[in-house]
Amino acid sequence: MKIFTLLLTLLFSITSFAQRSDFQEIDFTKADSIAHYYKDASLNNLPILTHNLTTSLKTDVEKFRAIYTWISSNIANDYSSYVKISTKRKRFAKDRQAFLDWNTSITPKVFKSLLEDRKTACTGYAYLVKEMANLAGFNCDIVDGYGRTPTLLLEEDSAPNHSWNRIEINDKWYLCDATWSAGETIIVNGTPFFQADYFDGYFLANAELFAKNHFPIQKEESQPVNKENLDAFIAGPVIYKEAFLAPIIPIAPAAMHNTIQKGTSVTFALQVPKDFIGNTQLLLNKGGNQKNGNPNTIKKEGEINLVQHFEKKGLYDVHISVEDQLIATYVIKVK
Repeated sequence: MKIFTLLLTLLFSITSFAQRSDFQEIDFTKADSIAHYYKDASLNNLPILTHNLTTSLKTDVEKFRAIYTWISSNIANDYSSYVKISTKRKRFAKDRQAFLDWNTSITPKVFKSLLEDRKTACTGYAYLVKEMANLAGFNCDIVDGYGRTPTLLLEEDSAPNHSWNRIEINDKWYLCDATWSAGETIIVNGTPFFQADYFDGYFLANAELFAKNHFPIQKEESQPVNKENLDAFIAGPVIYKEAFLAPIIPIAPAAMHNTIQKGTSVTFALQVPKDFIGNTQLLLNKGGNQKNGNPNTIKKEGEINLVQHFEKKGLYDVHISVEDQLIATYVIKVK
């Protein structure tokens, strides 16, 4: 209950952000085609590139879409740079102002790498989004904080490890993450490879779902990180990127790890779009053996509850999937 209350507090802090559904009537085909047309364009003159990407588009959201799509489709994620930056961030884990000062000081190096190699870590993606959006007349900021992925889980002493953006369009603020839209780094025999694969879900993302795997830190020293909220964020379930497409928002249990007594049930609650018709399943993995759960599924407008009964003791990884795409993972210990 305490974690749920803390997450509600965190949610209220991000409700001022809007989401992509505001632009359901907008067709982004033209913006995306312009971004594709200027594939491999030079970064040496950002005003010219920004002008070329936006000048023939009528609406502000299309202009930003062209910028965002271009960046996420043309800049590679630099894993070695990420490792170096992560090491530095750990050094400043307990001194937020020193971290923020250092994060600002590396901008020239980040931009140099962008120009020469067309690759960067998250700081560079966020910097480029901000610079090009500002050139196009938008208010756009870099947000520093914590990011959680299925392969990047956090601990209580983890340092801030990620950067993304917020942008103002039509007098509303929106969230986006060009780094995670660009693709992913995979490790093959110990060697990292960036696999470019544009993902649309982090463009003007649902703010409530975004808060499940992004935790911002305030730039003002007078507003310290709320440790209880951060701990609740770290304790939350694993969220997979496919959840952002609908979006589908896991709302209960609030924590990833849960302990129950044999013979009791757990309700896995999902917030879904009102017109949602997808097939939702539970996969139960115990000791490497996986089987389909048999939950009692309760559907109502905007929400699906999967009530799973646990009859045997053990440790279960519980995966929620929709149309065979993983959405979230929990761990249930049955005593």
